[in-house]
Amino acid sequence: MDTHVHLLWLAGKEKEGQGDLIPIEDPATGEIFARCHSASSSDVEAAITAANDAYESGVWSRASRHHRADVLDKCAVLLAEALPELIPLESKQTGRVIREMNAQVPSLTRWFKYYASLLRVEERSVLPTVGKLHNFIDRAPLGVVVQITPFNHPLLIAVKKLAPALAAGNSVIIKPSELTPLTTLLLAKILRQAGIPDGVLSVLPGLGITTGKALVEHPLVRKVDFTGGTEAGRAIGKLVGGNLARYTAELGGKAPVIVFEKADIDMAVNGIVFGSFIASGQTCVASTRIIVQNTIIDTLLEKLKIKVEDITSRMGDPGKLHSSMGPLISERQLRRVESLVAQARETHLAIPLVGGKRMTGRCIFGRFDFAKGYFYEPTVLVSTKYNSITQTSIWREEAFGPVIAVVRFETEEEAIALANDSNMGLGSGVWTQDLSQAFRVSERIQAGMIWINTHHRNDPSSPWGGVTSASGVGSENGIEAYHAYTTTRSTIINYASPEESLESDDWFGGSRMVRYG
Repeated sequence: MDTHVHLLWLAGKEKEGQGDLIPIEDPATGEIFARCHSASSSDVEAAITAANDAYESGVWSRASRHHRADVLDKCAVLLAEALPELIPLESKQTGRVIREMNAQVPSLTRWFKYYASLLRVEERSVLPTVGKLHNFIDRAPLGVVVQITPFNHPLLIAVKKLAPALAAGNSVIIKPSELTPLTTLLLAKILRQAGIPDGVLSVLPGLGITTGKALVEHPLVRKVDFTGGTEAGRAIGKLVGGNLARYTAELGGKAPVIVFEKADIDMAVNGIVFGSFIASGQTCVASTRIIVQNTIIDTLLEKLKIKVEDITSRMGDPGKLHSSMGPLISERQLRRVESLVAQARETHLAIPLVGGKRMTGRCIFGRFDFAKGYFYEPTVLVSTKYNSITQTSIWREEAFGPVIAVVRFETEEEAIALANDSNMGLGSGVWTQDLSQAFRVSERIQAGMIWINTHHRNDPSSPWGGVTSASGVGSENGIEAYHAYTTTRSTIINYASPEESLESDDWFGGSRMVRYG
């Protein structure tokens, strides 16, 4: 058994951590295939001190925007070259099937390229200030920022946060999930090779209650950017607020998907299974609440059942290209999904149309044993009575697994009400070929992202965030994320002649009226 030990990445160098070793488990087999050092409070202090020293030195924070852009472009190049090493490691630590990682990980170069381009083309305002004054606005980095990333998309979410933070000139400390820290550690080495100076970037694996807490409550930290569960996000927000630091949080989701009778049903089914079962349903924007018009629900359920059964039949070793879907991240997550489905069944409010249990036995492709990992069948739940499933926890709570609930509606108003029947407002979807209907309904859905005739689209330029407190604070991606990692600086220059200035600005020089402001 390979139990390679991974070190911290502290201020540009590998270093042993003072915390306990963290076991890294392959969720497909239950095997501990590596161990990782964790950061203690003293490691956190060392990383923050180094980050602040680097910021104050100006080696990155005051480097020209063109230099930072060149380095970000080099990050993209070296990331692309490292794909053969990154992709299988990302698959192994997360359990995500290799075909998913082959599609996702190469796309991450776009974030570095986007923010490099933004640096080169960013325009700065000159304000219409009264008088002979030239007032221009610039943006300065915040200083030391902390980023806390989850287990489901370790590289994607790290890159989404890192690219704008580094573009702005900040010093960054990342705490990856203790379940999946390995590719983030490897990414840090790649970025150093690209030209990120020592001290500007550290990666500190560890538990949230120890490493995470020490990071977010440190008085030198100017911003915390967190992706994870709602309760954890609220707890972190309280600590961040104690220092009056800035806070961005991408939290829970219960994405509704409305399918109207004017939708292309085959397209909608494809969109639903992608949105629901990519990453085994472990995404914040997973399409978990499917709201279907009565006139087409029987046809849609029939096609959906066939599609889901096909996914189940092709599940197996995540490292094999033929495998369609991987396991959940851990036994704890598996138990949560099992509990929510059991509650829906035991209350006689919902039953599985397909799926509904942990997978055991062997896959059809060979001798891969599902029972050793945390595999759960892709599952479609339907109500036992008219929309009775809306009374269950599976409708209300984020399962973070491959389980969807299907309900029906008669009118557009009913569909909108069902879509908004949640305290979470992150992602959502509308399927219809009626453009007027698509616009009309999308304007009333309470979500930060509305996809029409597609789902889970993500681009560096497109804002990504929720509209309710349960789904987060602020937004990722786009120029908004870059601005969130900066502070504005207003500079006002008087270009009047000395004579003009004395005439208008000598406040105490006489009785005549002079300017104020």
